[in-house]
Order: sequence, then structure tokens, then C-alpha cells
Amino acid sequence: MANNHSPQNGVAVVMVPLPAQGHLNQLLHLSRLIAAVDNLTVYYAAAATFLRQAKLRAHHPSSIAAIKFHEFPDIPFHNPPPNANSSINFPSQIIPSLIASTNLRQPVYEFVNELSRSFRRVVVIYDSLMAYVVQDMDLIPNADFYRFRSISAISVCSFEEEEAPDDDSTAEILKEIPSMDGHYPPEFGEFLNLQSSASEIFSGEIYNSSGEIEGLFLDLLAKRNQEKKIWAIGPFNPVLKPENYNSKTHHELLDWLGKQELNSVIFISFGSTCSFSDEQVKEIAFGNWASRDELVSSVRVEKVVRKLMGSEEGDGIRKRAKELGDVVKKSLMEGGDTRKEMDSFITHITR
Repeated sequence: MANNHSPQNGVAVVMVPLPAQGHLNQLLHLSRLIAAVDNLTVYYAAAATFLRQAKLRAHHPSSIAAIKFHEFPDIPFHNPPPNANSSINFPSQIIPSLIASTNLRQPVYEFVNELSRSFRRVVVIYDSLMAYVVQDMDLIPNADFYRFRSISAISVCSFEEEEAPDDDSTAEILKEIPSMDGHYPPEFGEFLNLQSSASEIFSGEIYNSSGEIEGLFLDLLAKRNQEKKIWAIGPFNPVLKPENYNSKTHHELLDWLGKQELNSVIFISFGSTCSFSDEQVKEIAFGNWASRDELVSSVRVEKVVRKLMGSEEGDGIRKRAKELGDVVKKSLMEGGDTRKEMDSFITHITR
């Protein structure tokens, strides 16, 4: 859809991302979706270094052409190299940049306040870990605020330990989630406390999730906080092939995967908040897994792999995964549940 509008009658949407790649990327994709709507102008606001990082990670330039990027001057911060041998498996090297982002409080306020004079309404969608930066904006009369959760609904449910779920089955599931105690350094804990101590100005929350996947926990969150509307409008970060895609230039890993036998490869993701020592990386890449028993019995590993790869139960798991994937894809199409959630959010902010 075209994006033609008169600013005085239109709505501006301002994204305030946390300067960490997994967070930058999610709000960039949400910006792409909202920017396709008539009468909406989307601004993606961040310091110069992180704007550049977000743009470089976009699948191809045309996918973000409708987004207006607002650049704040870089704030100097210490940029230490990763410590692969740290006792805590957390990317502590990013903490200085997170702390530096708190200095955006005044620049972000001034930018949104300036937009508020030109647009009928300014909608601010901010990462939940940027609450400190946006807390003054409730002074702007024609601005609305929505908190974006970059993590899953089940994770949020598990973090809110003080509010016990009503459903016994849900409680049992949440008990299985490991505690985060000791999983990050004190400096990051202080950063989290700074965010949680900031004034809550949001009127609703957005999740990069789907009711088809996390409906149970999204319902639980809605029950816990009935005054705040929740929109689950994900997944909104699909892999897009460039318009001039050439299979001869894609990553060599894809060539390698294409040569493997069907159902012969298991993909394991440790997540972006894990780090490994050099020795651990070598073990993962080259270790003799058949003889490793320190953490998990090699016999158990073999049984799991055989179950996933060669048994009827494994076939059933893959079938259910494919069916779930198909359901989620349909939910993103016209008339699907996720598409309805997106339409509901757009209707809400353009009311």
C-alpha cells in the first residue's frame, strides 16, 4: 500500500529499540510491517552505530525503504572484547552499550515532542528494556505508548513469579523453567532494576508471538493484567529472499546442508545470550560425542538422536512441527488470527 498522508492528519509511529542485535532486528521488522499501512509514518530511532547495524542486517534494502531512520549522535562507551573464559555465560561485552543507551532519555523525548506538533498522534513502541528512556513522555498529550516484549510469553510468565497462575497445568509447566539466578553479571541486574523502577506509561503490550504457539500463556498474561491490551502479532521477522537472489552466492553452509541426506542433520541453537570458551567451541565442533558423559550420558544422546531421526515417534514430532508451521503461516495471511491481531492494533492506533 502507498504511504501518502498529510502529517497534520496522520499518525507517526516511533520505534525505540534496545541497542542489541536481537532487539534491533525485531523492531526493524515490525517497522517494516507498519510502514506498509496508509497514513502511517514510521520512524526507527537509535544512535548512529546501531542504526547502521540494523540496516546492514536487513534482508535487502527495499524491504525497509518505507522506514524513516532518525539518527541520534553516538554516545561514547567502552567496547571490550568478548571474554570467552568468563565464569558467567553471558555476553557481558554489550553491557556498556546498554548502559550508554540510558543517555538517550532527553534526545528521544525531544524528538517525540517535536513530532507531536506535526502529527495528530504519535505512537511510541519501545523495547521493554528501554523503559527508563521513555518514562517522561507521558507529558506529551497526543502521544500513546506501547511496550514491546522481545522475549516469549512463557518467559514473561515465568519471570512474574509473584503472580501465581490460576491454572494448575500452567503452574506445572512454569515450574520446569530454570531460574535466571546467577545467569548474568551484577551490572546487567542493575540495568534491569533501572528499567523496572521507571514509570509505567504504556497502555498495551506487543509480542512477537502467535496465539497458535503461546495462546495458553498469552491468555494468562491477559488475565494477570486486564487493564492492558495485548497484541500477539508475530512472527514478524521472516527470512526474505532478495529480489536479485542468486543461489550461487548464498552462504556455503546452505550448499553443505543441501548435500546431506534427508533427516540427517539436527540444528541446535544456544541463543544469543550464551557464550562459550575456546575449549568448549572446539568440543562442540570436533569432540568425540560418543564418549562424552560429563553432562548428559552419551547413551541418552544417542537414544534421543535415533528417536528424532529414525523412529515413528521422531516422524510424529517432525509431522507436528510441520503442521504447527503451516498453521502459523496461515495465521499471517489475510483472515488469519495473527493478521487479525495486526489489523486490530493498526485500528487501535489510528482511531
